[in-house]
Formats: sequence, C-alpha cells, structure tokens
Amino acid sequence: MTLSNFERMIQLAEEVFDVRNDPNQLSVDEKVIEHLNRIHPSTLSEFNDGNGPVVWILIIPTTLDLMNKFITKSITEQELLDLTPLNTSYEAIYLCSAMVLPEFRNKGIAKRLILEAIESIKKQHPIKTLFVWPFTKEGDSLAKHIAKLSSLHLFKRMEG
Repeated sequence: MTLSNFERMIQLAEEVFDVRNDPNQLSVDEKVIEHLNRIHPSTLSEFNDGNGPVVWILIIPTTLDLMNKFITKSITEQELLDLTPLNTSYEAIYLCSAMVLPEFRNKGIAKRLILEAIESIKKQHPIKTLFVWPFTKEGDSLAKHIAKLSSLHLFKRMEG
C-alpha cells in the first residue's frame, strides 16, 4: 500500500527530527498548533500539490532575549514556544522546520513559503534576526539563503 503525502510527511518528520527520543525538541500537536496561531497566523505554512501536503514550514517569532537563551542552550525548543509572550513586539524569527518531500526539493517551494511568512510577520513586528537549530546540511544552507534574501542576521544553535 502506498503512503499518502500526509503519512509521508509525518514519516519524514520522525526520521529527521526523532522528536520522540529528544525532549529538547518541539512536538507538534493540536495544542501547539493552536498556540502558534495565537502568536501569529503565519507561523505554519503548507504547500499542497492537490494530493496532500508536500511542504511544511514552521517558524516562531519571538523576542531577542528568548532567542539568546535558546541559542546558548539555556532553554529548549518547547520552552522557547511556551515562554514566547503573546501580544508583544517580536524581533527574531526561529526557523524551526522546513520539511519537503524528496521529489519536491530544490524547486524553491520552501524558500517561497518561508519568505512569505517572514514578510507577513515583518508587517507587524520589527524582525531583525533569524535563528536556526540545523539538523541537516540542506536545512543549514536554506537558513543561510533565507537570511540573505530577507536581510536578517542569522544565528545558530549548535550541538555539542
């Protein structure tokens, strides 16, 4: 039996992030989605090719203070979301994840969705920085490209 695009996206998320075995990562469920939408409606983006999702983007606007705590490993990804205040001014965007099914990679879909989401958030917030916790070399490369195209300073949380 062939998996649906949705099932393949879930499988991709599990393979890349292994959230079940890493309590430092954000585990996305309905409660998290609801909270993200309260922070800003552009936190979640999806591209559907007519057969289901083929690209999922998750970004979190937050404060510089929380960004610095996350980058220096003082807080986890879940704490970053939980501590991000509502109805305040955000200066930083966390590029949490950009998942793309293999046959849709290198087509600019993720880049377009991320840039549109950043621009939407920038209309209401003085965003100056982008930060990431890269899990793949492709994710690291995409973050660098997005930072350059959006004229944002890029910061990284590194492992080790």
